[in-house]
Amino acid sequence: MRKWEIIKGPVITEKSNNLIETNNQYTFKVANQANKVEIKAAVEEIFKVHVLDIQTIRVLPKYRKVGRYEGFRPSYKKAVCRLAKGEKIDAFNV
Repeated sequence: MRKWEIIKGPVITEKSNNLIETNNQYTFKVANQANKVEIKAAVEEIFKVHVLDIQTIRVLPKYRKVGRYEGFRPSYKKAVCRLAKGEKIDAFNV
């Protein structure tokens, strides 16, 4: 799997912004098959930073109903990467 296929995009929420400010941790949506070693290598190569550790979370599908339509939101996997002190990723600064 190529590096750009592993990292699907950033997760920008209130909680992820607080993690960036307090712990220098960045949250990404990643491929379901990717493991921690592959995610670390992809983040380091794409953003040119040093990753200290990674936590992965599998978000389960949620049942939703809108009017007469019903179904599930898709499941996905996200990774929280803690960077070395003094490093940052500029893509999150919008």
